[in-house]
Amino acid sequence: MQRGRVHILGASGSGTTTLGAALACAWSVPHADADDYYWLPTDPPFTEKRADADRVALMRAIFAPRAAWVLSGSMMGWGDSIAAECDAIVFVTLDPAERMRRLEARERRRREGRPLDDQAWEAFRDWARNYDDPGFGGRSLATHEAWLAALGRPVLRLDGAHPTADLLDAVLRWHPA
Repeated sequence: MQRGRVHILGASGSGTTTLGAALACAWSVPHADADDYYWLPTDPPFTEKRADADRVALMRAIFAPRAAWVLSGSMMGWGDSIAAECDAIVFVTLDPAERMRRLEARERRRREGRPLDDQAWEAFRDWARNYDDPGFGGRSLATHEAWLAALGRPVLRLDGAHPTADLLDAVLRWHPA
C-alpha cells in the first residue's frame, strides 16, 4: 500500500494503536489516536468527553488536511466525515479472552505509582467485555461491522493475534481497490 490516509480500528485491546504507530513510523507520517480527540485531557484520564463537533474540528486543525496520516481507534458515530476521507480502513479483530488479557496488562502498567480507581476500571472492563455481544447497545463488533459496510471504503481485515511486524507487512503489501 502506498502512503495515504488510513484508519485502523477494532475493539479496545486488539492492537490498533500499536499497529497504527508502526505504520506511521514506516511511512514517516503522523499517527493520531481517536481517544486523544474523543476525551478532554483530565487527571485521571478518560473522564470527560469532548463534544463531537469539537473533536472533528480539532482533527481538521491538526492532521486531517495532510496528504498522509494514520488514525487508530474508533470514530464510529462522530467521525464519519473524517472516515470518508480515508484511502483505506484496517479492521483488527482479536479473540475476546486475549483482548481482555491485554487490557488487564495495560491497566496494570497505567496504574503503576497512581491511586487506584477500581470503580472506573471495572466499568471500563465491563464495557470492553460487551464488545463481542451482538445484543450490546454500545460500540460492538456488530455495530463496527454495520459502520464498515456503510462506509464504502476498502477494508483490510487482520487478526491482532499475529505479531505487529506481520500485521504491518500485511498493510504495506495491501493494494486496496
